[in-house]
Amino acid sequence: MAVLTGPVAVLARGGAAEGYASRMAKKLVIKVTAGADAPERCSQAFTVAAVAVASGVEVSLWLTGESSWFALPGRAAEFELPHAAPLPDLIESLLAGGRITLCTQCAARREITEKDVIEGVRIAGAQVFVQESLADDTQALVY
Repeated sequence: MAVLTGPVAVLARGGAAEGYASRMAKKLVIKVTAGADAPERCSQAFTVAAVAVASGVEVSLWLTGESSWFALPGRAAEFELPHAAPLPDLIESLLAGGRITLCTQCAARREITEKDVIEGVRIAGAQVFVQESLADDTQALVY
């Protein structure tokens, strides 16, 4: 698992940011549209999601577009970005404390089925994304 350092670690532990954490959204929905085609944007989405999980926030990460491939076993290990936490570690922490969803249409376009994905990854569509995004005390982000 990635080790959090600096200001991110303070937020994750509650430290000086405790007052802020009590005022922030209790749920976070993140849609990541980028994969290896835009590695920094992709890594940012997974990192923010993992830090939120470590901070006690309920997180739902949605894989769409090129990030869809990371729902498959072994694909995250192929992803490389200097100075970034390893993607397999971030996915592991998200599956342990949050939820990962693969977009139905994105899966279909790539011929990915439920039997193909990493254990714990679900496949769902736009209706579920909208429902999650509009729930009370929820912040939605798109990368």
